[in-house]
Amino acid sequence: MKKILVTGAAGFIGAALSRKLIDGGAEVIGLDNLNDYYDPKLKTDRMAALAEGDGFTHVNINLADRPAMESLFAEHQFDAVVNLAAQAGVRYSLINPHSYVDSNIVGFVNLLEGCRHSKVKHFVYASSSSVYGANTKMPFSVHDNVDHPVSLYAASKKANELMAHTYSHLYALPTTGLRFFTVYGPWGRPDMAPILFARAIVSNEPIKVFNNGNMERDFTYIDDIVDGVYKVVHKIPEANFDWTGDNPDPATSYCPYRVYNIGNNQKEKLMRFIQILEDCLGRKADKHFMPMQPGDVQATYADVDDLIRDFNYKPDTSLETGVENFVRWFKDYYKV
Repeated sequence: MKKILVTGAAGFIGAALSRKLIDGGAEVIGLDNLNDYYDPKLKTDRMAALAEGDGFTHVNINLADRPAMESLFAEHQFDAVVNLAAQAGVRYSLINPHSYVDSNIVGFVNLLEGCRHSKVKHFVYASSSSVYGANTKMPFSVHDNVDHPVSLYAASKKANELMAHTYSHLYALPTTGLRFFTVYGPWGRPDMAPILFARAIVSNEPIKVFNNGNMERDFTYIDDIVDGVYKVVHKIPEANFDWTGDNPDPATSYCPYRVYNIGNNQKEKLMRFIQILEDCLGRKADKHFMPMQPGDVQATYADVDDLIRDFNYKPDTSLETGVENFVRWFKDYYKV
């Protein structure tokens, strides 16, 4: 995997993965249109660190721009493509649903077509723990049915998995979907809880705690996510010859298709996360308890047995260590 396209390369996970791929000897073409869903300065600052070394080229393209995407794949012969670009956010999907169709559906098809026509060896893409939707059996397993999403964002990610399988079936394109669980850490998105909470706490402003604090999340540190993705990129999936249509396994197939969870395999109460954040910041939060928001789920918890079996890998950064690292970066970056 010497030449790799990473979409969303200015994003939270994309920038960190690009750095690891470059350090591993790969040439990375980083696609990102630097949109204003959140402050583009954070994106350019992430990429500035990448530009300090060789092996990274930024291309400013919108995934939904079909001619531009066709030209990109015509110009380069990628060994692998890692799709981390998407319209993110569960609650935002209630406000601007069309942006999810443009980025997460139209853009995804453009990537699949590019991979198909240029014979890409491996297409890896970010799915999400949100696909588990109305499921309540814990921990969430990739071998369970996930046909009841509770947000358009979740539905778009489930659609990505189905679309990837179609291309694995029709064109033998090796595809691997990764369901990420509540990623946090340095350089995180400012619309996510860690930065929202930290900014409010240091400004003596209240934080919104949904579902009256009765939320549980499988918080997964950024470095653990990136290490997992890196391992997956370099292992091309093969057909599962034990797969049967009589008892179909959603995580594998008769074609080169796989889906994995990447999570810490440990659900933590949101209130504990807030407590650790308070301790690291040296301040108490003014908590405003609110009801569950539409599209949210009460708990997430990843079964990572397949990840351990196939890659001998399991995320293991403790919440205390991860939050401490995040706060150290937060204070430095935002001059707190």
